[in-house]
Amino acid sequence: MPGSTWELHLLLLLGLGLGSEQALPPPCESQIYCHGELLHQVQMARLYPDDKQFVDMPLSTAPDQVLQSFAELAATYNNTVPREQLEKFVQEHFQAVGQELESWTPGDWKESPQFLQKISDPKLRAWAEQLHLLWKKLGKKIKPEVLSQPERFSLIYSQHPFIVPGGRFVEFYYWDSYWVMEGLLLSEMAETVKGMLQNFLDLVTAYGHIPNGGRVYYLQRSQPPLLTLMMDRYVAHTGDLAFLRENIETLALELDFWAENRTISVSSGGNSYTLNRYHVPYGGPRPESYSKDTELAHTLPEGSWETLWAELKAGAESGWDFSSRWLVGSPNPDSLGSIRTSKLVPVDLNAFLCQAEELLSGFYSRLGNESQATKYRNLRAQRIAALTALLWDEDKGAWFDYDLENQKKNHEFYPSNLTPLWAGCFSDPAIADKALQYLQDSQILNHRHGIPTSLQNTGQQWDFPNAWAPLQDLVIRGLAKSPSARTQEVAFQLAQNWIRTNFDVYSQRSAMYEKEGFGWTNGVALMLLDRYGDRLSSGTQLALLEPHCLAAALLLSFLTR
Repeated sequence: MPGSTWELHLLLLLGLGLGSEQALPPPCESQIYCHGELLHQVQMARLYPDDKQFVDMPLSTAPDQVLQSFAELAATYNNTVPREQLEKFVQEHFQAVGQELESWTPGDWKESPQFLQKISDPKLRAWAEQLHLLWKKLGKKIKPEVLSQPERFSLIYSQHPFIVPGGRFVEFYYWDSYWVMEGLLLSEMAETVKGMLQNFLDLVTAYGHIPNGGRVYYLQRSQPPLLTLMMDRYVAHTGDLAFLRENIETLALELDFWAENRTISVSSGGNSYTLNRYHVPYGGPRPESYSKDTELAHTLPEGSWETLWAELKAGAESGWDFSSRWLVGSPNPDSLGSIRTSKLVPVDLNAFLCQAEELLSGFYSRLGNESQATKYRNLRAQRIAALTALLWDEDKGAWFDYDLENQKKNHEFYPSNLTPLWAGCFSDPAIADKALQYLQDSQILNHRHGIPTSLQNTGQQWDFPNAWAPLQDLVIRGLAKSPSARTQEVAFQLAQNWIRTNFDVYSQRSAMYEKEGFGWTNGVALMLLDRYGDRLSSGTQLALLEPHCLAAALLLSFLTR
């Protein structure tokens, strides 16, 4: 092992001692927020319980001055600055987290949106009113100095105010925002949604894609591509075709990013299919998790560090950070050090893109551009053929991630296995009923507090026993597409269970909710209350989907996220 932090960092920067592995470019150019000796020494000294805190702190002076001052300090201490001096340096040259943001109350918030009247249970209606009120607590606006002096901030400037997830996350996140927008539209806050959409469109114009979140250290990774779906929901709510017309080429530009940077060709049965994967070929530890990523690297041979860090970033790009889903098929599937996200073709990513292709085709058709409409219609047809050939399993009645190296499907259960149903990317109307049989065969309906993220208890956030709001939506709305009354009833019962679990937790811990909010969980709850409000109950007995099954004690991850 290297003898000092300086020697270690030279290895990280130069790729020395990394075997045949080439050093990959850093997550961004900033030598403060993305790579460099200052970042390394501060994060490895663990000045804060959460590495994210340091990289979210604005600078007090220009970055060149900060770097020059740090170089002088490091020289004084033979390039290994003592903890006390690091603390003093950060105090002098950085500002507290959150200085660049201000609270914002949405101007289009109003007391009683119509969907509340659909909710029959008075306790659930009162709860929905509280959820609606939370939008006022989750609004943020970026101060103008971030625009005039961007080099002093890790925050990426957005012109319009936005809703944040809550808790430690005070910037926007890409895929979280879709479920937030669904909730906002139910709250009749279309102007807030339009501003958030415009922010995302501006990011695509500036960078070619939407970053994982609103920080420079997220720039080289995206998240599940839901921008076109966001536009669809906004246009369906408002009929604002002028906004669509102004921005349709930007929607196409985002899909180009996935086509040009995240595509993989797979051969099967004499045919070649093109699908997409999560893949972030950028090196170094993730700045917001720097010490953890560095420690994890030290459990592996030095020659595999850059690969590890790139795979961790790909896992973050998936939104599932982290899960046994990205470890399966490795020699040591119990260790995060074995992560291999880019070696898998994910069901959900390809379903999201399939849906985006269908929506974009429809948009172009509405705007009178039939050649572009045909292009995206054909892309969708090609993708459905690839999904069917490579990911669909007729015997099991679901789709499964495809392992590129081992050339086989990963048959483990994840709610994402049913994403094509939610996304409408299938042609056989009987598929929803097959999916119900798959859930029964996997004993998923035995879990009465929510659909678990996997059946593997690894200690990772995106695994058993944790249940996440967007994954409930994928399954519930997927099953609800079935023409079968029985399958639709199971969708309702799953919604009933999730709403009751959320309501119970909210009732017990409302002070925490009021303080932190919970973005996408809020959005999904409002969607289910809107869809099934005339039937949902706040009663204490959770719905049994099978008469003999046992309840599973699921943790609600959104409380600790």
